[in-house]
Amino acid sequence: MADDIIIFPEFDKIKNEIERLRIELSMLLLERDELQFVICRNIEAKYMLEFGSIEYRAYEAQCTALRLKRKIELIQAKRNRQEPVSIVAIEEILDQEFASYQKQLDERISKMNEALQWKEADALSEDEIKELKMLYRKLVKILHSDMNPDRTDAQKELFEHAVTAYKNGDLATLRMIDAMVGSETLIKQSNDTTEQLNEEKRRLQNLLKKIQESIDQIKTRYPYTMKEILEDEEKTEQLRQQYEEILGQYEERILFYRIKIEEMMGESHERLD
Repeated sequence: MADDIIIFPEFDKIKNEIERLRIELSMLLLERDELQFVICRNIEAKYMLEFGSIEYRAYEAQCTALRLKRKIELIQAKRNRQEPVSIVAIEEILDQEFASYQKQLDERISKMNEALQWKEADALSEDEIKELKMLYRKLVKILHSDMNPDRTDAQKELFEHAVTAYKNGDLATLRMIDAMVGSETLIKQSNDTTEQLNEEKRRLQNLLKKIQESIDQIKTRYPYTMKEILEDEEKTEQLRQQYEEILGQYEERILFYRIKIEEMMGESHERLD
């Protein structure tokens, strides 16, 4: 009969498998983003509040020691060439050579400020956190490039706003974006062939593998590697003592180098500016 509809069980099976993979992918994307934007951010903030000050002082002392050591080398080079030693000129050279160190010091201060802001920020309730995750996962399914390779520039920009809102725990903005998107679904509903569906299935499977690998990699890097230390009082104290010891060692070097510079300048009858 010409009007009979022919059902292909294999076709429907692949479509169902694709839908299952899409759900799994959306959940894995949420897991990765939560790990990267929420969990790791919280770990780093706690780490900076716990160790940021002593770590900064230790790194600053390291930079100072290295700078003084280099200063000795420059003074000695001038003396070897029997040239007058200009401390002002040497300091200008050091400013240029150690600009990257100063930049890293400034970045550490920024991290401390972010941690303090995080501490002072209003925390979401459990229900609000649950809603935040629910809305974000919904938007991931609709707007993420892995879920919707054919998304428009406007949809891309909207998702970028959603990511920023999720990172900042901005529930109000996520609610607004969700209202804009509504119940829209960008999952392509077309008359794909079995071959095309199998290709989409392989694409999703490869994405799942890559995202799982990225999750595993995040867990091997800072700040996630600090999680175990921060959860253990004994390990926290051990790390603090290590920083104290490092700071003490660099302070000893600083004193040694400063005395050395004074001696060098005294030997050449030149005044340290």
